[in-house]
Amino acid sequence: MTGRAFLAVLRRDLFVTGRELPSFLAQTLVQPFFFLLVFVVVLGRGGFVSPEYGQIMLPGLIALNAMFGALQAVTLPLVFELSWTREIDDRLLAPMPVWAVAVEKIAFAGMRGLLASLLMVPIGFAMIDIRWPAEGLATALLMVVLGSLLGAAMGLTIGTAVPPRRINILFAVIFTPLLFTGSVQYPWLTLADLRWFQVLSAVNPLTYVSEGIRASLVPQVPHIPLWVCVLVPVAAIVLFTLLGIRGFLRRALD
Repeated sequence: MTGRAFLAVLRRDLFVTGRELPSFLAQTLVQPFFFLLVFVVVLGRGGFVSPEYGQIMLPGLIALNAMFGALQAVTLPLVFELSWTREIDDRLLAPMPVWAVAVEKIAFAGMRGLLASLLMVPIGFAMIDIRWPAEGLATALLMVVLGSLLGAAMGLTIGTAVPPRRINILFAVIFTPLLFTGSVQYPWLTLADLRWFQVLSAVNPLTYVSEGIRASLVPQVPHIPLWVCVLVPVAAIVLFTLLGIRGFLRRALD
């Protein structure tokens, strides 16, 4: 019964996403599209960045879409469901444990992050001239899946930890630092002369997803060893999932 209920709730969330496809595409693709347009195409035409910068930027944007697509899919809706709308009460009536409701949210958000990330690939290929080695595609997909699950687990933790009255500071205090310290726009090893920022970037788990995808698709660019890029997100997924489930149990049963 628990498995069937889990799949039914997940199927309902996916159906709702299909009905809201235009808003989903706008939420997940507009920002990375303009990142690529301005930082690679526009600045490249002006000679401010090298023609090869797109090889560095596109893997970072794929990582960004995987993590933020999943994170945004669970954080803000959860804040509303746990406070003003209490829509979460309908989910709690489903014939499955409360913790499974939290896991379903991670699974659903992870799927949205994966889709948002894969949609960025054809956009990148249409805008810049780039080729990827076929042998790196499977590893890159693994990193995208890890990035999506990581974003979903972090979203569950943040969504259950942030009080509704503090929701306006999410973007300024949490999302923006994650965006600009996640090695999306730069390889982490190039920060050797800016040590304090390199240390700051190392704390951000998005850095390891960006570096892992970069290591798979453009291995000639200096990068963190791939095994480190896999190990850190896996550990972070376990940590944030446990924290998120604990926070969800506390808020949902309050």
